[in-house]
Amino acid sequence: MTTRPAPRLLISAAHKSSGKTTVTVGLAAALAARGLAVQPFKKGPDYIDPLWLSAATGRRCRNLDFHTQPPALIRQSVERFGRGADISLIEGNKGLFDGVDLEGANSSASLAAWLDAPVVLVVDTSGMTRGIAPLLLGYRAFDPSIRIAGIILNKVGGPRHERKLREVVAHYTGIPVLGAVHRAAAMEIMERHLGLVPANEAAAAEAAIAALRDCVAAQVDLDAVLALAATAPGLEICADPPPARPADLKIGVLQDSAFGFYYPDDFDALRAGGAELVFLNALTDQSLPDGLDGLFIGGGFPETAAEALEANEAFRADLRRKGEAGLPIYAECGGLMYLSRAIVWEGRRREMAGLLPGDAVMHARPQGRGYVRLRETAAFPWPRLEDGPAVVPAHEFHYSRLENLEGDPTFAYEVVRGAGIGQNRDGLVVRNILATYAHLRSVGASPWAPRFAAFCRSLRKI
Repeated sequence: MTTRPAPRLLISAAHKSSGKTTVTVGLAAALAARGLAVQPFKKGPDYIDPLWLSAATGRRCRNLDFHTQPPALIRQSVERFGRGADISLIEGNKGLFDGVDLEGANSSASLAAWLDAPVVLVVDTSGMTRGIAPLLLGYRAFDPSIRIAGIILNKVGGPRHERKLREVVAHYTGIPVLGAVHRAAAMEIMERHLGLVPANEAAAAEAAIAALRDCVAAQVDLDAVLALAATAPGLEICADPPPARPADLKIGVLQDSAFGFYYPDDFDALRAGGAELVFLNALTDQSLPDGLDGLFIGGGFPETAAEALEANEAFRADLRRKGEAGLPIYAECGGLMYLSRAIVWEGRRREMAGLLPGDAVMHARPQGRGYVRLRETAAFPWPRLEDGPAVVPAHEFHYSRLENLEGDPTFAYEVVRGAGIGQNRDGLVVRNILATYAHLRSVGASPWAPRFAAFCRSLRKI
């Protein structure tokens, strides 16, 4: 059976750094400003772009990732979370046909095919006029099954440049030009070592989104975009998830400008597993609340907030005291750094929680980047609720390395692919703490959230 889900389209680019994300954020905000319910999605294991898309639309952006989700689950996600929306905007990653697989099975084009979604191609037109024609013709011919239904000209040099580009595209390709976004300071978002500055950290995020919205609204035909999205065919209705278990746990989550890398799926799965989530701020709160059964610390940029994290000595001391007393803690990447003795960056040492016997030392180059695969060791602390995969899919992206480790550390994972903490190991286990550089996602065959909830529940009964 099929239904008419929210009209949808996939926004991609000819290559990375084409300005696709800023155009997508601006487009999402412009449509939302019309009073439309815009459901954003982002391809791949990305945290930063979804934060901007969520802020632009007021709806949580959902990740679509072939590494952690089978195609059927991706389709279900788009159908389920698009319900009730007026349009679903799916931002691809990299270029339309780029990916690690030779056949393109994990590319944005493959995602568009699985979702029966028309593609809008954002083209960086810097220094380009007539040359745009063979680029577009080549992209269209490379895989005719992918419907490149419209383009948005980006980084246009001015009215004369725009006119030439439109004439060339119309004469040689016939692909509709949905808009031409001129080069402007308002179409840029601050960047640093891991890409865009997260929206949860940028004090001027609201103003930046408003500027993107106004630029796109003035230069892109929003009615044409909506009409194009409406051409997407129906999707199969998917079953609703089973009802959540009644809440019998309280699990804290550090969510502030230092720690903001979380998947909505993980929060959903923790709640479904019986957890009430209590959101905390490591920069301003003075202590953990009483009655917590566990703590989840996601990734982020603690190195940029290290001075403020160090200054909140009361919170660090309370966290250290409760961690040493056996509080179950799960920490990913930035969370691992916060639990270490100190963060060392650019010659400065900032004291952290001190629950892990090592220092998080920042380096000039990435120490781990990309998809990883992990195999649990006998030391993995959480109970297995059902038969899971022999190898767990995850991802990592970190410039720090855990150094000066003391004692004989215990690790929860053997790294089959990736860097981890080092020496093919990840997932440091200390007391009831599991701290890892890998980012898990509680979807498909890797249900980490209910396992962590079960671990917290089992310790509370002791």
